[in-house]
Amino acid sequence: MIEQLRKIFSSLIFYQDITEDNEDEYQWFMTAENRLIGIHKQELTDKDRQLLDTFLIPHTISVPKMTPEERSWHAQINNEHKRHSRSVTYRFIYFSFQREQMDPTSFKDAVNEFFAGQVPILWENDHEGIIIEEDLDEPISYETIIDVLMSDMSVNIHFFVGPFMHSLTEAKRGYQTLLESANIVCKYSEKAVITYIEAFPYILIDQLENHLRADLIRSVLAESANDDDLLKTVETFIACNLNVSVTAKELYMHRNSLQYRLDKFSEKSGIDIRHFHHAVSVYLALLAMK
Repeated sequence: MIEQLRKIFSSLIFYQDITEDNEDEYQWFMTAENRLIGIHKQELTDKDRQLLDTFLIPHTISVPKMTPEERSWHAQINNEHKRHSRSVTYRFIYFSFQREQMDPTSFKDAVNEFFAGQVPILWENDHEGIIIEEDLDEPISYETIIDVLMSDMSVNIHFFVGPFMHSLTEAKRGYQTLLESANIVCKYSEKAVITYIEAFPYILIDQLENHLRADLIRSVLAESANDDDLLKTVETFIACNLNVSVTAKELYMHRNSLQYRLDKFSEKSGIDIRHFHHAVSVYLALLAMK
């Protein structure tokens, strides 16, 4: 759809590609994929606006103006210029929050409280974007940030923490990969903080074609594939690192009852989930069902 619109409106631009303080010259819209696009007002007639309003959501920009540091990172990611060549260690952290719970300026102010200085944030729209950590002595705990914001502001926030990188030549690819992966992660997990290590199984499964996903489910889960209660028990057991005591507590279940259910799964599937390699296969099959 975007490319078709661009053929009609040559000025179409994504918000994150704005390079000057001229965002007021554009009419902004939110797509169904939560992409914020702008079309120069001089290129739009009243009839065009009415038509675009039928399948796009008119949007008012409320994102803070980019700082010089943020503009420098934006240019680096878009290959517009090379930053300083000194050694640098950094990582990207994707975030999202519900639009009605917090405005972007409040979010930025809250996040900066956890850093020694102003941390660069590149916004994709007014409720999601990328935080850039650079040269930190100790990495920030995003679980802590969530705990504080949830208790103080009751804000529902999700973070997807990318790997540390040591070369600015990796920035563009790393940024794009994190954004693409974040959309996948949201389909498979509701955890507030996900690391790139935890995300690999989600990304792997998402790339499987439908018939391969079906084969994985059928061959691994077998007769238990339609037993929702049993699968919930198995999924919790895996999430608790194959620890019977922790799982029983999590499910409010007696250890003997849990052992019975795990034995039942083994009988139905022919897999002993207590063994790590068997548990990995079951975990992937469970993801394939989502």
